[in-house]
Amino acid sequence: MRKDLNNEQCLEMLRNNYVGRLGYIFEKRPFVVPITYFYSEENNSVIGYSGKGQKLKALRKNKFISLEIDEIESIDHWRSVLVHGEFEELHQTEAKYLLHAFALGVEKLIAKKEKRELHAISEFSTRIIKEEIPIVFRIKDLEWTGKYRDQE
Repeated sequence: MRKDLNNEQCLEMLRNNYVGRLGYIFEKRPFVVPITYFYSEENNSVIGYSGKGQKLKALRKNKFISLEIDEIESIDHWRSVLVHGEFEELHQTEAKYLLHAFALGVEKLIAKKEKRELHAISEFSTRIIKEEIPIVFRIKDLEWTGKYRDQE
């Protein structure tokens, strides 16, 4: 039987993961794509980034989006959180600051969960030099709900 996660359990999942599925509307059709994200407790928002393309066009046009995070061990043992929020594109100093926080936060989560070290900041720097600068965004005004199933 599925049960509700309480507010703290939802928040724990959001802060302890870094891969989710972003839901948005583009040309009257729903899309769901995987993204790497970081939850910023400092301003209760989700930080992400994107290159130019369909997703960014859609987010600029319709700022209301969803983010789904799940942890699935089996058909009878899983947790899932659905976050709703508002897209906000960031610029200049704030974008650089939050991209830095994003990189450090994701590095820390990967080290904790996967027991391996990354150098995300140097990888971002190299990527920015080789490619175009990513667009940094925040998902703000967060609301969430969660469900779980835990049958032994």
